[in-house]
Amino acid sequence: MVLKKYFNSVIFILILSLIFLVSCGKNKANAYYPKLSNSATILALGDSLTEGYGASKGADYPAQLSQIIGIRVVNGGVSGDTSEQALSRLSGLISDKPDLIILCIGGNDFLRKIPESETRRNISAIIEKSQQENIPIVMVAVPYLSMSAAFGMLQEHNLYDDLAQKYNIALLKGAWAEILGNERLKSDQIHANDQGYRLFAEKVASFLKDNSII
Repeated sequence: MVLKKYFNSVIFILILSLIFLVSCGKNKANAYYPKLSNSATILALGDSLTEGYGASKGADYPAQLSQIIGIRVVNGGVSGDTSEQALSRLSGLISDKPDLIILCIGGNDFLRKIPESETRRNISAIIEKSQQENIPIVMVAVPYLSMSAAFGMLQEHNLYDDLAQKYNIALLKGAWAEILGNERLKSDQIHANDQGYRLFAEKVASFLKDNSII
């Protein structure tokens, strides 16, 4: 009887933990985001994960996202870009006043071991410039190299949580960690394949819908 009560308690705790994790995974934004019309333009700003390295033509995530949601998505990804390089390109990319920016940057900073303070400063500048131009921004957390990565369990840097809270912006967490931790969804060790980019696009679409952005 005591053993049964113990197992029931363990199961109850596990269920509560699962509910907590699921609720966190929704990544609901506190900030207000205007609902995008079908004539809106989204700028996807980032590095190779945005450009679509390892994907077939037209299978990059911005192209697939556009197909899913029926809204124009501009691919502003450049392979190899660091946060500093993405920042340097920002002014030219937002000259046409996109209605939303999806920012996915930082992976190359981690790979090149750029000081965290510099990465934080550059991403902060991207967010601040976007907000100064009244362009809503959604940030995507990116995995970094850690001991757990050797076992296929990728972790995302806590700087994304910190910056999302500081600037009150929506943060999509867990998407790339899940995809890049699955060999079937990768074209190489750090890039997705067509299926992986499709799954990411679907996750972004769901995130935008959950936050009433589309």
